[in-house]
Amino acid sequence: MAWVVLVISGLLETAWAAALHASQGFTRLWPTVAFGAALTLSMAGLAYALRTIPLGTGYAVWVSIGVVGTALVGMFFLGEGFSPLKGLCLVLIVAGVVGLKVLH
Repeated sequence: MAWVVLVISGLLETAWAAALHASQGFTRLWPTVAFGAALTLSMAGLAYALRTIPLGTGYAVWVSIGVVGTALVGMFFLGEGFSPLKGLCLVLIVAGVVGLKVLH
């Protein structure tokens, strides 16, 4: 169960990052509310998961889901552009985290 919560929390990290961008520096109400809700739920889920998952592994998984998800949102929805080298970098992030999990 902790791993499911951790993955959902990582996805919520992507959500709060996207909402932070959409809030335009906290000048738009509903994106700011979405940011606060997603941030709170993401942190609460991380805290719950870290009860049973080691800190280094859990945090790395949480952050990598957020990093990769946020980068993909930027590339495919916010016009930041995709290139094979950017894709390779994201694959390397995932590979590193999978390595941490396997070596756990």
